[in-house]
Amino acid sequence: MLKKIEDWISSALVFILAVIPLVIKFFQGPLNVPVMGADSAMVNFVFLFSCIAGIVTWRDDRHLNLASFTDRFPLWFQKVSKEVMTSVTVCILTALFLDCLCQISNSLQFTESFWGISTKFIFAFLPLCYLSMIAMKIYSNISESEKKSTSWISACAGIILSFFISQSSITGILYFLFGIEKVPALYAINEWWISFSHATIWVFVIFLIFLAFLGLPLFLVLGGISYILFSQSGGYVDVIPLETYRILTDRNIAAIPLFTIAGYILSQSSAGKRYVEVFKSLFGWFRGGTVVAAVIVTTFFSTFTGVSGVTILALGSLLTVVLTGNGYDQDKAESLVTSSGAIGLLFPPSAAIIMYASTNYFSVDVFELFKGSILPGLLLAISMIAVGIYFDKQKERPPFSLKEIGKSIWHCIPELLMPFFICIFYFNGIFDLFEVSAFSVIYAFVVSTLIRKDFNFKKSVEVISSSVPVSGGVLFILGAASGISYFMLDANIPYILTEFISQYVHSPYVFLILMNIFLLIIGCLMDMFSAILIVSPLLLPIAENFGIAPVQAAVIFLLNLSIGFLTPPVGMDLFIASYAFNKPLPKVIKGMLPFFMAQIVILILVTYVPFFTQVFL
Repeated sequence: MLKKIEDWISSALVFILAVIPLVIKFFQGPLNVPVMGADSAMVNFVFLFSCIAGIVTWRDDRHLNLASFTDRFPLWFQKVSKEVMTSVTVCILTALFLDCLCQISNSLQFTESFWGISTKFIFAFLPLCYLSMIAMKIYSNISESEKKSTSWISACAGIILSFFISQSSITGILYFLFGIEKVPALYAINEWWISFSHATIWVFVIFLIFLAFLGLPLFLVLGGISYILFSQSGGYVDVIPLETYRILTDRNIAAIPLFTIAGYILSQSSAGKRYVEVFKSLFGWFRGGTVVAAVIVTTFFSTFTGVSGVTILALGSLLTVVLTGNGYDQDKAESLVTSSGAIGLLFPPSAAIIMYASTNYFSVDVFELFKGSILPGLLLAISMIAVGIYFDKQKERPPFSLKEIGKSIWHCIPELLMPFFICIFYFNGIFDLFEVSAFSVIYAFVVSTLIRKDFNFKKSVEVISSSVPVSGGVLFILGAASGISYFMLDANIPYILTEFISQYVHSPYVFLILMNIFLLIIGCLMDMFSAILIVSPLLLPIAENFGIAPVQAAVIFLLNLSIGFLTPPVGMDLFIASYAFNKPLPKVIKGMLPFFMAQIVILILVTYVPFFTQVFL
């Protein structure tokens, strides 16, 4: 019963996120009736959905980890690692819960409201989410105690340990609720923890990374590392939930769950079969035809979405059906889609290009950057097509037939009109990214349920519910990673690294190698927009000092970040692909490596041959 309630609540929130933005747009557009607090309402509903989706993902045990290798170890190691994992899981969740509770207790936080709803009420769902996870973990361990498991003892140990490391949060709660300014015992414990975490920070970080490979959910690994980083720098752990709230109420991030759900609806309906017939008739008659089509579609889609991973989530399942329907190997099809998911960030009107030019407007003109990135983007797409064609081993191909092309297109008109409408609405400025993602959900629902009648209403709710763990897992990873991004900025780490480069590196060739390595790492750890805002103003002047043209430096920067999404073992698109295709992360990485190496070759060419970025200037 509880599972059904959670599924219906998440589906209802999807309905709200998909319908209300378009209703508000109608009132504010044709009717010219302003809707106060509309933007705040929508992003806070996305945050609410993220919390509910996180609970559902935890319930279904689908929060992503780097893979579990414990079954390869001796039985005693498996038992010990399970107890340790339980204790660490409960410890981190309890620490994050107390951290959130401290923010709720603070009367100065979350004072805004929308439509009569306080943002503090919305934020309260985050600690409730953590509390639900703790309760489910302890309940599962108590159930296992009937089999003489001691995991419930480990869970209790995790709670006790969390109180030792959460004294800053507990002190804040006591102060905000009861006016107690200082408790000597708590203050002493907090000072000890700050000192201890400062001395052992790398031990904790390495330990958490090790646990990730044993099965600890990635968002807990990132959250735990963030907690340690902020603890050792003075105990300012209150930043973590605030950054989680900030990133999950970003309007562009809000498009991720909606595009995901639209893709799920289409992939589970007859749209997949219809797309297969269209692509087979148009491109299936020559070797690699569907590969060309798939790369073009992913490139085009990521160009106007501008958010890493959205293409994989929204189109991954559908394009895999198209490719396999034309005889392509499924693993290779998923690897091709994963590797092509960020190519469009190098083509106009990419939001990443616009943001880079806006951030560095004294050095780079946006139209020059548009022209400079076209050829590198084409080379990247061609490399994916070339590798994809190499793996296309199908021998029997349908003959070219105009009749079959016309027939397949006629039967797929509603589905083919969807990307057309999305482009018209987005490129003409009628809808922003969030609104066009809402439109995609409504359109996919209407086509599959009302026009094609592939689903009834109940079945459509089941399809939407099945997509929630994917959205929840991705959103929670983004929320956890935001704390690390903030710490990097607050600790001036990008500035320290760039200062080191300018002091000790004197050759432009060595600088370019180091810049590529550095940016690939940054692309793994930070979202593209944060990296552009934080890192690009620091690196661009250094590149100019080495005689590297601003446009070339900008293209190298963006190309590195797009490839960084695929860089093993922690590239964000690898995790998203693992969710979208329900595959272990090592298998995703193994299948993607040939495509990744091809992109590295293109990166080297663009880095050391200025012609590729200057040919159209």
